[in-house]
Amino acid sequence: MAKKKVEERSKRAVKVAKRLAKDFPEAECELIHENPFQLLIATILSAQSTDVGVNKVTPNLFSEYPTAEKLAAAKQTEVEKIIGSLGLFRSKAERIIKCAQSIVADFDGEVPHEREELVSLAGVGRKTANVVRSVAFDLPGLPVDTHVKRITGLLNLTDHKDPVKIEEQLCELLEPEEWGDFSLRIILHGRSICKARKQACTDCSIEELCPSSKLV
Repeated sequence: MAKKKVEERSKRAVKVAKRLAKDFPEAECELIHENPFQLLIATILSAQSTDVGVNKVTPNLFSEYPTAEKLAAAKQTEVEKIIGSLGLFRSKAERIIKCAQSIVADFDGEVPHEREELVSLAGVGRKTANVVRSVAFDLPGLPVDTHVKRITGLLNLTDHKDPVKIEEQLCELLEPEEWGDFSLRIILHGRSICKARKQACTDCSIEELCPSSKLV
């Protein structure tokens, strides 16, 4: 990409980050958790499910299986009963049990913090790894979900559709310590203002920075 275009995008990304920091100063992951293990499992369960739905099942799940060791030894049918309200609950039950088994077998029961180690766990992809890194360990990580993909595209901060390439491109525009909060705030912005079906451009604090604004 041309150097001038990168510089323009970087300036826009920094401005967007500052505006959203004012809108969402206390941006936090909406998945209820108390430790890295709980966040990891909740994030796996959140695939094609809402955070609200996941938060309804995880208290019972973590009460029954509070550690990786406990979950690793669980019967899949019992886990399915607890998370049965979630879509794809059977495959998710299998996935989180295998993930727990990987943590026990390969990392002495502790959730690792390196991205390469996280993605080696059963059921963990790059987005989930970045969530755990940025939220649970306060390490650089920029999760790219559907909101981040859509809104950064509208903002012309990326040319790509592939989440990994989007992540790489966005990480070039911002400082590492900003990656996690930027992703969280874009997600919150997408849920409250820039909705996929109805973008509220008149109420948007970053409208003037958005090449896709409907007010232009």
